[in-house]
Amino acid sequence: MLYLSQLLGAPVENQQRDRIGKLLDVLVPTEQVGSSEAAYPSILLIEDDAGDTWRIASRDVERRAHVIRLRAPLAQLRQPPAQGPDQEISLAHDVLDRHVIHIERKKAIRVSDVCFEDDWRILGIDNSPLGLIRRLVPAWIKSKPASLVPWDEVELVGSQEPRDEETLPTHVSSGHLAELHPADIAEIVHQLSAGEGARLIERLDDETAAATMEEVDTERQRQILENIQLERAADILQTMGPDEAADLLASMPEERAQELLRLMTPEESEEVQELLEYEADSAGGLMTTDYTTLSPQNNVREALDAVRSDIQKYDVRIPYVYCVTEERPEEQRLQGIVSLWDLLVAGPEQLLADLMEADVITVQVDSTPQSVAETMAKYNLLALPVVNEDGVLQGVVTVDDALDILLPPERRRRPARLY
Repeated sequence: MLYLSQLLGAPVENQQRDRIGKLLDVLVPTEQVGSSEAAYPSILLIEDDAGDTWRIASRDVERRAHVIRLRAPLAQLRQPPAQGPDQEISLAHDVLDRHVIHIERKKAIRVSDVCFEDDWRILGIDNSPLGLIRRLVPAWIKSKPASLVPWDEVELVGSQEPRDEETLPTHVSSGHLAELHPADIAEIVHQLSAGEGARLIERLDDETAAATMEEVDTERQRQILENIQLERAADILQTMGPDEAADLLASMPEERAQELLRLMTPEESEEVQELLEYEADSAGGLMTTDYTTLSPQNNVREALDAVRSDIQKYDVRIPYVYCVTEERPEEQRLQGIVSLWDLLVAGPEQLLADLMEADVITVQVDSTPQSVAETMAKYNLLALPVVNEDGVLQGVVTVDDALDILLPPERRRRPARLY
């Protein structure tokens, strides 16, 4: 086996065994990271004795012990064209001494070395103390092989530096990272620096990024948003639940929060700004405006269609349908509530008026968070409607936000608002 630390700086010889330079880096196609297919370096970066850098295909070299030998004169070798950062990765700069994600263990680990087979196939990464020790001793000293993390179980995090708009990656999860639950990704984010966490969030599609951010604690949420390009941050914010987005923006300096609100779609921005008007320490500050409302005169079939549509379009997952008066949204008084379980067992033409529970448990917008949590616990509710003094439905507090109230302050995800 051969290790990257032993290759970097290794002498490069011509066919006559004369030294002509040294190895600077090993480049791997991006699609080979986390892939179950065998991974082989495609490009070696070589610096000749004149200080010029050459891109040499790995097939054009052979290795003799810890020496790299060219199969043809350097000037005759065809240099592969340079690729963008989204097409190839640098093992020296993007992997060695960086954090990567061990998918099987769902945690971040730091890379001490990268291990190759004799035919250049990448076997895996070494994150043991032995990997660090190996780098301090001469390459010819044989060291005990380490227990490796297989290359196909690794996902990269990326640079800690903020990216500009031109270098933003495609917002699609790669490899096995997309298969992890957002709560698992959030736990990994907490193990990384703020810059690394931001780069990881950037790689996710909007829905996964938003779901992950909702699982991250408040302080880290704010740090991540400060390390992400504004347009990308706005995309993630407007995909989050409006209550979560409002709480996150409320923890940020007002100037940056207003910048992000301006970049969001008008509809999403308006919802979030409405929630920002409520005191944080109140039911209004806890509630979300994502829920399904219908007239009591709608039937079960129409209700299920509405629920299905709200899930598909807006990811609304409140387990109740709220029956309101047929007036303008700002004047819709709450008349009753129907659970999804009742809808599933009822006949398709049955009216909601015949199914709804008219004696609805509610709280006022200025109710304290503690009273909200106590009410939900007392009546075993998964969501609690919030109304104003006229009985007009303002929002809904979900059980996860109610539980958050009961946690110690240092473990809560919800922030203390700055304004």
